[in-house]
Formats: sequence, structure tokens, C-alpha cells
Amino acid sequence: MHKPTVHQLIIDKLRIDLDIAERAAQTAYETATHEENIAENKYDTLGLEASYLAAGQARRVEEIRQSLTLCQNLTLRPYDDQRGIEVGALLGLEDEKGREQWLFLAPDAAGLKIDLVGQLITVITPRSPLGKFEGDEVEILVAGARQQFSVTEVI
Repeated sequence: MHKPTVHQLIIDKLRIDLDIAERAAQTAYETATHEENIAENKYDTLGLEASYLAAGQARRVEEIRQSLTLCQNLTLRPYDDQRGIEVGALLGLEDEKGREQWLFLAPDAAGLKIDLVGQLITVITPRSPLGKFEGDEVEILVAGARQQFSVTEVI
């Protein structure tokens, strides 16, 4: 795994997501303000519904923009076993059955998934359970079930 490549893929994915969200927000805005959607009576709610959608899309654009800015400003540092796992770390985990999973600890954009040559990498944030070091055991609640992992590698 090459951490700078993973970091760049996250930034690229956020840029794509931002572009899609901006276009969706613009479409929702145009729908909400189009003259054909002006309410003709109190039961005609298409314009109102479209305005709610436009507001939600605008919030989503700002969330992605914030995530992108925070990730772009992230300075990558090599893993320091004295400091432990911190923002910018790329983690390899292994569960009890030997299945491997990769995580990237970013300042924001939790849940974002990227693919690096067939390997899925999931973004987590400092709000995720941390305070661990390479070789430690980690217990994570996933879909209501507790799962045990070993931290096999930190980059």
C-alpha cells in the first residue's frame, strides 16, 4: 500500500462527489424556482418539496466541500510507534478468520470507500475508536455485531 496514492484517490473521489452534488443541487434549485412549479392551490406542493430538496442538496455540497478541504490540507507523516495511530494513518486489519481490511484515518469523509487495484479501502475519522498501535487487538461494532480485528500494519 502506498499512502500518498490512497490519499490522492480519496481527494479525487471527493472531487467527483462534489461535482455530482453541485449538479444535483443546481437541478433541484432550478426545479424549485421554475415557473411551472408555482403552487396553484394549497394542495400543490411540488415547488415546496423541490425547495426542501434543493436545501438538502446545498447542505450536502457544503459537507463534501468541507471534507475535501480538510483532506487536501492533511499532511501525511510516517507511522510513529511512539505516537500510535493518528490522522493520516493507513491501517491494515485482520479479523479472526484471517480476512484483511484496509482503513484510512482521515480528518473527515467517514464511510467513503475507494478501490486501489482491487483492494477496498474505507475512510474512518478520529471519531472512530482509536488509541491503538500496530499489533493491538481492536473490537469494532459493525451492523450491530461486535467484531475482533488485529492491527497488522500501520503506514
